Order: sequence, then structure tokens, then C-alpha cells
Amino acid sequence: MKNFYGSIIVTVLALGFAFFYGGFNAVFVTAILAILEISLSFDNAIVNARILEKMSKAWQEIFLTVGILIAVVGMRFIFPLIVVSISAQTSPMSALHLALEKGNPDIPGTYGYILHAAHPSIAAFGGLFLLMLALSFFFEDLEYHWLKFPEKMLYSLGRLPLASALISLIVLVLTSEFLAKNAHTVLFSGVLGIITFLIVDGLGKLMSQHNTLAEVQKGTGTNQAQNSLTKVSGKAAFVLFLYLEVIDASFSFDGVIGAFAITADPIIIMLGLGLVGAMFVRSLTVFFVKKGTLNDLIYIEHGAHWAILSLAVLLLLSIRFEINDVVTGVLGGVLILLSFVSSVLYNRSH
Repeated sequence: MKNFYGSIIVTVLALGFAFFYGGFNAVFVTAILAILEISLSFDNAIVNARILEKMSKAWQEIFLTVGILIAVVGMRFIFPLIVVSISAQTSPMSALHLALEKGNPDIPGTYGYILHAAHPSIAAFGGLFLLMLALSFFFEDLEYHWLKFPEKMLYSLGRLPLASALISLIVLVLTSEFLAKNAHTVLFSGVLGIITFLIVDGLGKLMSQHNTLAEVQKGTGTNQAQNSLTKVSGKAAFVLFLYLEVIDASFSFDGVIGAFAITADPIIIMLGLGLVGAMFVRSLTVFFVKKGTLNDLIYIEHGAHWAILSLAVLLLLSIRFEINDVVTGVLGGVLILLSFVSSVLYNRSH
């Protein structure tokens, strides 16, 4: 429980502020948004944990301090303002003024309406980024396979040169052709998502290799060089930190957009999604790292990446169809739960 003390304290403070800001109704909406964020981001915590355990303790602390500030203020408050500012061709201050008006999101010209209108671009960027993330996992030579037939089929497919980028581009073309009303916007945003993943993922691998080579050149031996792969620091850790923030941003897109179906108040959204929800996701990440959950439960990471793949598909489908966030949360939760049960059964039988 000590891993969650900070999140519990933040939750109490956030709910207290919500009460003084808008009474019991604000407290209720904040709690609903927090539950929404946690249910949607459980797979995010698992992926974060696998990356975070590679970083030195100092950089882990930076992720839990500076990273949470970026998650709360950057993605849950500033990002929607920027989207509305660009979409409405107005200044960020005017977008903030629109946000504080708390207008009905169904009325054209309001903050929620403008943000919702920008959903196809956001969904294309986030969907393609998460698709690349999921495919890059299944295309690796995994030690274990949970869903054996589809995972082995994906691994075989991944042996093609540049398979993840090729498949993602095909998916993007089909999405823009058959799902998007504005094909140009969706194509542009989707390509940006693919490029962002390739840059951040490529830099992460390059920096990790550089970190390992530096250890070998110092004459620290093979064993320590191997350990540096799991405890990187310096530039390599900084790139991994950026990677984590981009992943968190991609996971938060659906939550931020979906929140406007509940409330258009940016303060309540920041309290629920950001302070409470994001803090609990960080606490889950630390818990997974300290307990070695990903190593003890061999299929849990597979379940998380299947949940990511389903989230990517649902994000792309949401460009054309209305998909309730409950569907996304429940589907991801079921996949992770099934992978957890499979892991426990495997451990008992072995």
C-alpha cells in the first residue's frame, strides 16, 4: 500500500478542491473521470513499467515528478487548449476563455464542440502511434506466447523488412479512404503518428546501444554491460523518458476527448483525469517495477499489448463511428485480466 499513499493523498486533496470549486456534483464528476482514466490506462502502466525498470533510480524519480507534471498540466490541460486554439484559429488565451465559459459541448463554437471536431486528427495520430507500439512488441522473438496462433502469425509477418511501418501505412490509407470525412487531415495526422514513433523508438534503441558500448569501452566487463541495458542513464535515459511521455500522451487522447461527454469544465477534467487518474497510473507503474510483476506474470505484458492493439483499432474506428469509452476500458480490462489468470495458471502448473 505504501506505493499508493501519495496517490491517496492527492485524491483526497483533489476531491476537496473539487468540492470547494463546484460542490458535490463536481466531486462526483471528478471521481467518475478518475475511474475512467484508471480503467483506460491500466495497460499504459504495464508498458510504462517495462520501460521504467530499464532506467536508473534517479531517472525513475524524474519520471514520477516532472513526468506527472507533464501528464497533468501538459496533456490534460494545455494540450486541449492548443487543439482548440489551432482548430478555432484563435489565441490560447481565447481558448482558455472558451473553456472557462463551460458551454454546452453540443453547441457549435463552444470549447467541447471544437475539441470534439478535432477528434479525427487526434485519433489518427494516437491510433497509428499505438498500432506501431503494439506491432513492434509482437514482431519480436518472444520467449513465451499467450495467444499462440495470432502471436506466432504476427511474428512471422514481422520478419518482413519494415513490417510495422508498412502495415501501419496500409491501415492508415484504408482508414482515410473508408472512415474519414477529411482524408487529407487523417492521412497527415496518421503519418505524424508513425514518424513520431519511429523517431522516439529509434532514438531509444540507439541511445541504449551507445550506453552499452560506452560501458564495454570503459572495461567494465560483459556482465556490467548487460546490466546497463536494464539501468540506463544520461542521454539514453532522457530519450526513454521522452518515449514514456509520448506513450502517455497517446494513451490519454481517448480519455481527454471522452471526458467531454461527461463535462466541458477543464478544471474538473484536469482534477479527475490528471491529478487522480494519472497519479494512480504512476503508482501502478512503480508497484509493477518494485514487485517484478512483469517477470512473475509472464503473459501480463502480452495482455497489455493486445489491449493496446484493440485501443488503436477502436481509436481509428472512432473517426467514423461513435464508440463509448466504457467499451474501450472494459475490453482492455478483460484482456489484461485474462492474461493475468493465464499467468497464474502457468505458474501453478510449472
